Parts: sequence; C-alpha cells; structure tokens
Amino acid sequence: MSLRASKRQPLEIVKELDAFPKIPESYVETSSSGGGVSIIIFTCIAVLVMGEICQYRASDLRYQYSVDSDTDGKLQINVDVTVTMTCGSIGADVLDAAGSAIPTGDDLKLTPAYFEMSTAQREWRERMLKLKGVKMDYQSLNTLVTDTPANRVIPESQIVDDKQPDACRVHGSFLVNKVEGNFHMTVGKSIPHFRGHTHLSAFVDEKSINFSHRIDKLSFGPEVPGLINPLDGELAITENNYYIYQYFIQIVPTEFNTRRQSVNTSQFSYTNQQRVLNHAGGSHGVVGIFFKYDLSPVKVHILEVDHPFVSLLVKLCGIIGGIFATSGVLHSAVTAVVSVIRSKSSGESLSEEELLKAKTAALDARAESSNGMHR
Repeated sequence: MSLRASKRQPLEIVKELDAFPKIPESYVETSSSGGGVSIIIFTCIAVLVMGEICQYRASDLRYQYSVDSDTDGKLQINVDVTVTMTCGSIGADVLDAAGSAIPTGDDLKLTPAYFEMSTAQREWRERMLKLKGVKMDYQSLNTLVTDTPANRVIPESQIVDDKQPDACRVHGSFLVNKVEGNFHMTVGKSIPHFRGHTHLSAFVDEKSINFSHRIDKLSFGPEVPGLINPLDGELAITENNYYIYQYFIQIVPTEFNTRRQSVNTSQFSYTNQQRVLNHAGGSHGVVGIFFKYDLSPVKVHILEVDHPFVSLLVKLCGIIGGIFATSGVLHSAVTAVVSVIRSKSSGESLSEEELLKAKTAALDARAESSNGMHR
C-alpha cells in the first residue's frame, strides 16, 4: 500500500497544481444568447486570423545607410525626352564638372517624332501621373511606389506619311563618370574645342526655337522594372522662343535586395527653375533644357525581410485568447443586466432563487469561455 501511495503522490501533486479546473458537462446549460455570442466570436477570430496571416506573408523593407566608396565607377543615365523642335536644329550633349564633353556615341539617339500625344501615350501619361500622385502623398527616401513592368512600356509615336514630324525624341542610355555634370539639349549641333564644345545656333531660325518638352523617362543607374521616377511623365509648355529650363538633380546611390532581384541603381530628387532670357534686362543664359546632376556621398541599402513565424504564433494566441476572455466577461455582464431590467420592467423583485439562477448563468458563461480557451 505504501508503494502504491508513493507512486500516486507525484500525480496528486501535479493534479493539485491544475490552474484550469473542469466543470462537469451536466452543470453546463446552453442558451440562444450564448450561441449568438459564439457565432460572433468565431467570426471575429476568423477575420483577424486571416488578416494576420496576410500580413505575415507580406514582407517588410529594411533600410541601412553607408558611405558610397565606389568613386571610380560609371553612372548610367537613361533618358527619353521629346522636344518641339526638329532633330536637325538641336544638339544633346553631356559635360562633367571639369568641363569635358562626354562622348555618347550611338547610345544617345535623336529620332523624328510628333509632340502631340497619341491616345495610347495620353493614357500612359495619365496613369503615370496618377501613380506619382500616390507617391507624393507618402514621399520619403525609403518609400517606393511601383507599377507593373508592362505598364512601364512607353508607347512610341507612329510616323504618318502625310504629316511631317514636328518634334525630336531624344532617347537612349549612356555612361558618364561618377562626378557632378549636366546633360543638356540646346539650339544647334555641337562642335568640340579645347575648352569643351560649342553649339552652332547661328544657323537655326530664331522663330523655330521652342523648348517645350515632355519627359517620358529620366533615371540613373540600371533600370528597375516598375520603379517610378520623379520626372516621369512631366510636361512643360512655353510660347516664348527664349526660354531656359533647368533641373537640379540630387542622385542617391541605392542597392536593392528583394525576393525578385538584386540590383545597384540610383534614386533622385530634384528642384527646377525656368525663366525667360532677356539679355537687355539682365537675364542671361543659354536657351535650352539642362539637367544638372550631383551625387550624394551616402548610399542606401534596401533589404526585403520576412516576418518571423514565432511572431505570427504569438499574435494568433493573443487574438484567440483575448477574444474568448473578453467575450465571456461581456456575456456575463449582459446576462446579469438583462435579468435586472426584466425584473424592474415587470415591477417585481427577484427572489433568492432567481438571483441564484442569474449568478449561475453568469458563472456558466465564464466557465464556457474558459473551457474554449484551453481545449
């Protein structure tokens, strides 16, 4: 007997430590109100659990910053700009901070086009401006708004036989040194000399000069499918022949490491200035479009990270337990309040037996919620 008692003793000790005492099923009484509360509970749990699972499957972006040590590399410039002048009347060139002309060769093309947009081009631009509007609402260095790659294809102008092209499309991708510089389009073709180059503007009719333009694309570094840049879709119109557009661009080297790709590219921000040239009035300059860029010494690293599975489990346990506990307390309180209101409306006072039944119903509701949490 003593041996059997010694074997049972540890089990008895563990049983006494039970923090979840069970109520016999014969003492539990179901009710329509309890069933309604249970339906609401399970619906809330299902909705919140699905929301947490969707959030778990979505990744977060982590941002780190470092000094850009790649000073000897090259910077890729991607451009697609349409100007309201014929290709024979303008020149497009790149100068670095030292005043040296950067040869672009066949990488930069000048193609006859129409300045008036086709239906497809207007739809593309409207979609781009709408997406840029969303981006401006949440504008920050570490915020990216992307479109699908298919929507990033820029529709081209179709040349019509009986209509002469009235514009020039300057487009292409070319490499420059990673130093301050400017990419510009101005009147006349350029010729090199010992201090850089000169544009032969004297051979162009002054009445034909107009640098109204449309920027379909301007980006720096390898292209990231779907990435929207600040100047994409911009349109500038002027009726003045002597007008200068200047865009001051700050380039930030950026490294993307996501599930889909890993690429070193660049983001940028800009400010712009435009004015009428009037040499007699003291407003000097060269008519044309100038993109003056400079590079930031800080590099941004963007890393896509997944949510840990443990955090999902903790959140799910908190949702299920919290809803059960809260709903049990609320159901007990509502049951007691309804019993009191019914008694007052009938003008009778509750007997001791009725009060006991109300308390028993409240205890049963609490026990039901407790059993649901630990089953």
